[in-house]
Amino acid sequence: MYYVSKRMEISGSHRLNLSYESKCCNMHGHNWIITIYCKAEKLNEDGMVCDFAHIKQSIHGYLDHGNLNELLPFNPTAENIARWITEQIPQCYKASVQETDSNTAVYTNDAKIDGHEAL
Repeated sequence: MYYVSKRMEISGSHRLNLSYESKCCNMHGHNWIITIYCKAEKLNEDGMVCDFAHIKQSIHGYLDHGNLNELLPFNPTAENIARWITEQIPQCYKASVQETDSNTAVYTNDAKIDGHEAL
């Protein structure tokens, strides 16, 4: 099995839709540190799990300096963003979204780990 990871920083704004009062319900921004983990049993015809540039374009190119409430069709929590990332890249089985130095969400698609989902 081959494993690769891609780390990137994304700047963007969002506001959360919460069931309780919170400062996070107001529009605010973060410089997220996102790490994307991919795997493959075989390398592609170019000798890669997937191209790092394609990963960056798919995620950074779409989200960076955007209003995540407008770009994403769900409440843009770090947890939901991590899940969304794994859905954008077929080889991605895990994503980490660090919102601040002390707040990180990780989503792991167990089906992709166990091999039940086509890579």
